[in-house]
Amino acid sequence: MSLNCKAAIAKGDGTFSIETITVENPKEDEVLVAIKAAGLCHTDHDSLNWGKPIVMGHEGAGIVTAIGSNVKSVQVGDAVILNWATPCGKCFQCEHENEHICENNSPVVAGGNGYTPGHAHLEGTTWNGTPIIRSFNIGTLSEYTLVKESAVVKNPIQDMSFPAASIVSCGVMTGFGSAVNTAKVESGSSAVVLGTGGVGLNVIQGIKVSKASKIIAIDINQQRLDMAVEFGATHTILADKNDKGLLQAAQKVKEMTDGRGADYAFECTAIPALGAAPLAMVRNAGTAVQVSGIEQEVLIDMALFEWDKKYINPLYGKCNPQKDFPIIIEHYRKGEIKLDEMITNAYPLENLQQALDDMLSGKNAKGVIVFE
Repeated sequence: MSLNCKAAIAKGDGTFSIETITVENPKEDEVLVAIKAAGLCHTDHDSLNWGKPIVMGHEGAGIVTAIGSNVKSVQVGDAVILNWATPCGKCFQCEHENEHICENNSPVVAGGNGYTPGHAHLEGTTWNGTPIIRSFNIGTLSEYTLVKESAVVKNPIQDMSFPAASIVSCGVMTGFGSAVNTAKVESGSSAVVLGTGGVGLNVIQGIKVSKASKIIAIDINQQRLDMAVEFGATHTILADKNDKGLLQAAQKVKEMTDGRGADYAFECTAIPALGAAPLAMVRNAGTAVQVSGIEQEVLIDMALFEWDKKYINPLYGKCNPQKDFPIIIEHYRKGEIKLDEMITNAYPLENLQQALDDMLSGKNAKGVIVFE
């Protein structure tokens, strides 16, 4: 039996509207989820200009309401966290433990944010009688979403707050995983984080869990730096927005790290001009991580690589959802990372424009859309 529900539809021309869509029953390898909360990030705003209608949203948590005949990992009534990296389990990258960059199903690697085999059957979701793609294969800014079984992870804490669970879905995973899975931050090390928005705060949390001894947060917003301290930063630098390439800030980092630079530096600003900035922050043989997904052309002074520095551009914190989501939730259970405290504001779906405006203005560490 099909059902009608409200969803945010990006028109592809920079606009969106709240519309009624129709969602069908799941096929054998699919799951129908009643979304209870959906986190927001800049990718959701970017999706307004992808040139085609889509159901918006790629972070979310909810309750399973129906399952296909072959689904084994969840049951009706389970609280689940959504995952947009829906691996095929068979391609070269999946076989090499790189499920997050699956060559067949990834909406980023394989699909250019469009339809891939990791998406539930296209005819299962329609708008005005026409099939419509779900953003990043999951489309969480909707009262109900139809997804592949590989897109859901059963929450180990079944009574956990849905807003807190929803942000694990991408923002928390991306930041935490970049520190823990990609950079593999070592105990006793030093690290610097450029940009302390939602992703940057979760990089800080990953560094803290890794037991680094010095965590330096850099931002142009003192309020965000104060929040960074709450989430684990041991030192802060208030940057000057006119500091080209943050080279002055880099000098301050060196002064804090015996004149060498940090062992690790993470770029979380999404500002193309700062794509090379983490290289200026790290010591010789240090590791620079470009977390925010800059895709524009960036000119880099190769002297910044001197000497033996590594530069990594990870996707989704090298996420293996069935393994990593429970690890994050366990840290949350133990009080080792904060999730509830990261949510600055919650909004109903009808106030999505306000939520996007607050995100773009830097007002929110994390905004969440909540559903009744």
